[in-house]
Amino acid sequence: MVVLIRRVAAALSMAGMLAAFFRLRGTGGVPPRDGGWREVSGPDLR
Repeated sequence: MVVLIRRVAAALSMAGMLAAFFRLRGTGGVPPRDGGWREVSGPDLR
């Protein structure tokens, strides 16, 4: 029974560490400077 509890605790701690790693890894960075909206030329459909 103690072995099962240890395995469950180890699995939960590993899952928590992976979740924290992926959460911290996604922060920061620089937003893109180009792109966005641009005017489209074409026939006026009004």
